[in-house]
Amino acid sequence: MDSPSASSDLSELPDEFKALVEQATAARELAYAPYSDFRVGAALLTADGKTFTGCNVENASYGLSICAERTAICKAVSEGHKKFRAIAVAASPLASPCGACRQFIVEFGKDITVITFDPAAPGPVKVWTSEELIPDSFSFE
Repeated sequence: MDSPSASSDLSELPDEFKALVEQATAARELAYAPYSDFRVGAALLTADGKTFTGCNVENASYGLSICAERTAICKAVSEGHKKFRAIAVAASPLASPCGACRQFIVEFGKDITVITFDPAAPGPVKVWTSEELIPDSFSFE
């Protein structure tokens, strides 16, 4: 699948990414979003095949909220994983990662596959690499 791309349905994704989509959809159900009602789930695939999920967690002091993507990455890093292959992000309506999440993802590699989709509606699935989402990202290298 070329990046960035859109497909008519999820069936065109490789099997390992279909599993991520299912896990991101399930993680979305756990979101704590009483202020925006914008629920997001993420599933992160490590280089060694382990999966970590995350959901967004809002706070009355909105700046203290955390996105699903960063939750999944923090869970993985706290368990000793720092090499990632892909992350799937479930949001309705379809949304790509915010700027902070893009920078957070690319911190761990420029070739991480990022998949976004809307679990509530059939439609486009978008796929990028982390570098395509944030070209010329900030780094010390």
